[in-house]
Amino acid sequence: MKEVIFETLKKLNFTEYEAKAYLTLLEESPLTGYAVAKNSGVPRSKIYEVLDSLTVRGDILVSPGNTPQYTPVPAKELIKNRRREAEENFELAEKSLAEFERSANDRENIWNITGRNEILDKVKECILSAKKRILLEIWKEEFKELESELRQAEKRGVNVTIIAYGEIDSDFANVYLHYMGHEITEEYGGRWIVISADDSEVVAGIVSLGKDSRAAWTRHVGLVMPITEVMIHDLYLMEVMERHRDLLEESFGENLVNLRRKFSIHPDFKKHYVK
Repeated sequence: MKEVIFETLKKLNFTEYEAKAYLTLLEESPLTGYAVAKNSGVPRSKIYEVLDSLTVRGDILVSPGNTPQYTPVPAKELIKNRRREAEENFELAEKSLAEFERSANDRENIWNITGRNEILDKVKECILSAKKRILLEIWKEEFKELESELRQAEKRGVNVTIIAYGEIDSDFANVYLHYMGHEITEEYGGRWIVISADDSEVVAGIVSLGKDSRAAWTRHVGLVMPITEVMIHDLYLMEVMERHRDLLEESFGENLVNLRRKFSIHPDFKKHYVK
């Protein structure tokens, strides 16, 4: 009979010595550690380590004193506690595995988002989940709607860096005013937003068309990596322009217009992406 109970207790994460000590205390308690070792067959050199483990786990109780006495948690209570812990672990495993599965699927997909409010809601989700860094290209109109979430991110220790099209004042973020903000707005005929959160997810799209605004959200590394790197290179260029603007404009024209002309396929620079 005891052998069957030993095996059952092992399935409940008892070691052999823990099972022997617990059953000994069920038969007779309270007992001292010395008595538990003597009656159970657990080596005296191991008994207090075993009893401490059972106590920490809540399987037995100990009365303090010069000679501690040990008593077991009743068997029904032990089973009740184990059942509760198992259910909690199953629930946690179910949620964690489902989240992992969704995350794995997300890493392979690109999701379309329609509507300005819906796009900004997704951007807010990215901001709220960010842990290390946020890179954000944004116009001042949208910044006002995201400022609270961005401020909270900075308070959590997230580095917030903004490439701003139009004047954006912020006492918490690193703001880089794009040297061609006005021209870009004119050329594209509208506003976009791009966010890279922790270099792991991106939202990018047009936000100036109201309900017809369109964007994409993805964790696909094939898009997240190049979009993030383009934003970083924009920051490189703005740092360089800040320090060496006169020299660069002497070579490439005001606001680097000659470079823009060289690489544009539109004579008037009008991209006409926003319709």
